[in-house]
Amino acid sequence: MRVVVDTGVLVSALIQPRGTVGDVLRALRAGRFIVVYSTEIIVEIIEVLGRPKMRLKYHVQPEDITALINLMRLRGELVIPKRVVTVCRDPKDNKFLEAALAGEAKIIVTGDDDLLVLHPFEGIEVLCPAEFLLKL
Repeated sequence: MRVVVDTGVLVSALIQPRGTVGDVLRALRAGRFIVVYSTEIIVEIIEVLGRPKMRLKYHVQPEDITALINLMRLRGELVIPKRVVTVCRDPKDNKFLEAALAGEAKIIVTGDDDLLVLHPFEGIEVLCPAEFLLKL
């Protein structure tokens, strides 16, 4: 199953591995789905996890960031979006829709209401982590 996982879910799973977000990351590690991502998504993950607050409050180290990116490269597919999407009320979230279209993803996993309200988006399900895990 081809899936886009938004930055918030991945960051939450890394700093709070318990619960449904952690289960999403464990499912990725186990190879239960293929994560579809774009360069723009990777840049955002690195940027968010590299913030001083992440290191001070959550003890995220550079090797944690590297391990997550390497996992995505191992269990996923880099896509180059060909279509610009401008439908999300938060323009920064359009990158997830663009990657899903480019990678022919079946699902976008997110906790972001700006994306969840779009369910379904052009035949792509937009699900919270718990709903995604039920389908998996």
